[in-house]
Amino acid sequence: QVQLVESGGGLVQTGASLRLSCAASGRTFSSYNMGWFRQAPGKEREFVSAISWSGRSTYYTYYADSVKGRFTISRDNAKNTVYLQMNSLKPEDTAVYYCAADGGKIVPSTKTPTYWGQGTQVTVSS
Repeated sequence: QVQLVESGGGLVQTGASLRLSCAASGRTFSSYNMGWFRQAPGKEREFVSAISWSGRSTYYTYYADSVKGRFTISRDNAKNTVYLQMNSLKPEDTAVYYCAADGGKIVPSTKTPTYWGQGTQVTVSS
């Protein structure tokens, strides 16, 4: 079992930045692919970003078109933590952001990763 705890959300103005963190425990963090999803009121949960690897030491990143160029995902396996740096925030970024983990790859088409965090609220005012 893997436990994921998100933090870093809050209320900010348009154009501001936030960095979300996801701390993982319970299993070997480096064995899992990690990602971020979000869900706005009245909308379905959507893919935001993910980080994977093509080999033992090479990591690839994936982004939804809506956040590409503004958000950056990273991970620190030594700290069992994945981050989502969010810049130039817009009101449409307002949502609950969820950290996710899976033994397989998390890509933009992924719908149901194995593990989910509780979510952290991000609100961007106009």
